Amino acid sequence: MAEGEEALPPSSSWEKDLADALEEGGCDLETVRNIIQGRQLPADLRAKVWKIALNVVGKGDSLASWDGSLDLPEQSIIHKDCQELIDQLSVPEEEKSVLLLDIESVITFYCKSRNVKYSSCLGWIHLLKPLVHLRLPRSDLYNCFYAIMNKFIPRDCFMKGRPFHLFRLLLQYHEPELCSFLDTKKMTPDSYALNWLGSLFSYYCSAEVTQAIWDGYLQQADPFFIYFLMLIILVNAKDVILAQESDKEEMIKFLETSPANLDLEDIEDLFSLAQYYCSKTPASFRKDNHSLFGSSLLGLKDDDTDLSQALCLAVSVSEILQANQQQGEGVRFFVVDCRPAEQYNAGHLSTAFHLDSDLMLQNPSEFAQSVKSLLEAQKQSIESGSIAGGEHLCFMGSGREEEDMYMNMVLAHFLQKNKEYVSIAKGGFMALQQHLADINVEGPENGYGHWIASTSGSRSSINSSVDGDSPNGSSDGKGVKSLVNKMTVALKTKSVNVKEKVISFIENTSTPVDRIPFNIPWPDRASLERHVSSSDRVGKPYRGVKPVFSIGDEEEYDTDEIDSSSMSDDDRKEVVNIQTWINKPDVKYNFPCNEVKENGHMFPSHLLVTATHMYCLREIPSRKGLAYIQSRQALNSVVKITSKKKHPELITFKYGNSNTSGIEILAVERYLIPNAGDATKAIKQQIMKVLDALES
Repeated sequence: MAEGEEALPPSSSWEKDLADALEEGGCDLETVRNIIQGRQLPADLRAKVWKIALNVVGKGDSLASWDGSLDLPEQSIIHKDCQELIDQLSVPEEEKSVLLLDIESVITFYCKSRNVKYSSCLGWIHLLKPLVHLRLPRSDLYNCFYAIMNKFIPRDCFMKGRPFHLFRLLLQYHEPELCSFLDTKKMTPDSYALNWLGSLFSYYCSAEVTQAIWDGYLQQADPFFIYFLMLIILVNAKDVILAQESDKEEMIKFLETSPANLDLEDIEDLFSLAQYYCSKTPASFRKDNHSLFGSSLLGLKDDDTDLSQALCLAVSVSEILQANQQQGEGVRFFVVDCRPAEQYNAGHLSTAFHLDSDLMLQNPSEFAQSVKSLLEAQKQSIESGSIAGGEHLCFMGSGREEEDMYMNMVLAHFLQKNKEYVSIAKGGFMALQQHLADINVEGPENGYGHWIASTSGSRSSINSSVDGDSPNGSSDGKGVKSLVNKMTVALKTKSVNVKEKVISFIENTSTPVDRIPFNIPWPDRASLERHVSSSDRVGKPYRGVKPVFSIGDEEEYDTDEIDSSSMSDDDRKEVVNIQTWINKPDVKYNFPCNEVKENGHMFPSHLLVTATHMYCLREIPSRKGLAYIQSRQALNSVVKITSKKKHPELITFKYGNSNTSGIEILAVERYLIPNAGDATKAIKQQIMKVLDALES
């Protein structure tokens, strides 16, 4: 069967650019996205673009070694479902039998190879329908189906499954009134959204609408984005849902079929709104649940939290610390410390507002006044641009279940009032203390006060906030910011001073590299590029050394956005041809090396240096000549390069941003480079050129 439809003359310049790029071969997803820029895909190019997005270009024929036996116990059901799909398609009569065999073979082989029992309720037929429209060869049809199942269909996608408990938490976070209404009616997400998620909307949407949704979704390369598309469909129907007076079954039917009302003209708005809600969601939503997607069984052990019992969305303490340091749009938290007064006074996050949860039962009127003060303080902090300000309320307890009972009651109180953007600090204050210890922030006498403050005197933090002071008792904005400013390194940021420091970038030092003294600011996690997956553990330790960092636990160095280089499965990363990249005209240097991770494991890689950037390409052992893009760093963001006396070939690169107060370390990468002296000299020279250009 020929792939794709008969080619038509491109109707615009971008379509011609896309056609040319695809025709040349070696085109990666980033190139495709840059050309398409969210526009509707030409039908004749869709097959090639989807294959690139699913990373199946050049994949072999998985069915080649299969004997073709269609002999599963449930084969008759498979055949019947496949036949029904064929009957729905506009396919020439002479092609139907071949196409039927292709589809039935794909499902049968998948069941056999994955040891899965087929059932019609799995919805696989609906996942195959958009792929069948592409008229792919059988091998590509299977590879695309497998990739979608692996990357975009969450595990436990069945009634009462974890993905639907997570969706309810997302709905509650953004639309608490709607969530509460559906909860009251006992209409759980799995009752109406099972086929939304299980078929990626193809169950109810027309073929054209499904293709348009998949065009955008596959290019996003973010499996969690489907949650925000689902959310927008519910939000769009909110007024109708709240006004419904029909019985439960009718309402479920109405919700379940609502995607069928989508037209092609709606897709652009659907994605725009989904992007907006996505930007208003804590990154922990993805990071703490990445094990939902992918085939790696290691992911199953990452988090055993029962989401069905979660009171609200949980946010990691690392995200709380870094979120309010960011400039511009994004999630910013107003932290509410709900521990008893004596615990709060002994030590608390310097930007936290105190709300004693014990008051809720002991003194309801005072509690009501405290809540009023809290909301007013939140409003004032946002208006003043305080670093403590944020429209997202995050409640922090002690982290001990028996002590946090009252805090949970306070949380429930806010949720019952339909307050949006309500979350809980995962692990409470204990987790905060542990995290600060992990990033080498010591006790109060050694700088703990940079993040932890104590309160003394008779005035409560609530009263201070009402009077216009910040939660820690200092003037709102300036006082809190001064605490954060203490975190800044005493380095000049003017280009001339930076240039002088370039001369001494290469430092041979005997200082242990597994401990960084507390003289650097809090790393901006949104910019920090860790690029580590659960499969990193398969590498070999470098000469038996212990982990080369101990700034934080592995999970603390995940990127905040799920992208092609931070997925839990390697095959979800962007794949490029190594030689093609080395031969690019803008690549000035190529240094074969080994990337050395925090846990001491090494991975064969290539450092490529252009006029402005440095790339790390990690070789794929099972696919000779191909590599994943592990990182991309601007040369003008390099603030330090160091080596060790005992191992001069082990080079550490530190990256950061400049601001008015100094230089902030954002990322650290380490490589084992043969002839490291030549490599660092070349990189240093290129950095000098960049700085010269910036200065001029």
